[in-house]
Amino acid sequence: MNQTEVPAAQNNTRQLPAIVTIGVYGFDETTFFQALREAGVDTFCDIRRRRGVRGTRYAFANSKRLQKRLAELGIQYRHLLELAPTAEIRERQKTADKTAATAKRKRSSLDPSFIEVYDREILSGFDARSFVEEFGEHSSVIALFCVEREPSACHRSLVAGKLAEELGLEVNHLVP
Repeated sequence: MNQTEVPAAQNNTRQLPAIVTIGVYGFDETTFFQALREAGVDTFCDIRRRRGVRGTRYAFANSKRLQKRLAELGIQYRHLLELAPTAEIRERQKTADKTAATAKRKRSSLDPSFIEVYDREILSGFDARSFVEEFGEHSSVIALFCVEREPSACHRSLVAGKLAEELGLEVNHLVP
């Protein structure tokens, strides 16, 4: 064997994971977990700052219940607070929603000022390669989770976009 050949056992190249995004609004408990299973999710990244949802309809997405059910399904759970928008960033979107008279659950897109500040304050320090490598070779489908129904109305789409842009990862948005 010449020096440029590398035996397969020594080749450290691994396939990068696929990325899915999911929000809770519009799903019920059964369809939410069914969507994760059908997508083959094995790693679940909760990128919310507050890990609770008001009301009984979405109680299954409250942190402790969510983690328990994911563990039952064999899905690794991680809370990534560093990807959650700060209160100041969220306030920008809240102000834009108020100005547009749009309820959070009815929003279809993020305000440009939210995107600009989120990119500058959160994503500028986000290392896509390290993010993927942190999960190791056992993660083949990583879910990015927040609450909004529409991916374009949620910061999870910004994180997914950065992963797709920098690493060429496939992204699939799971919607009800």
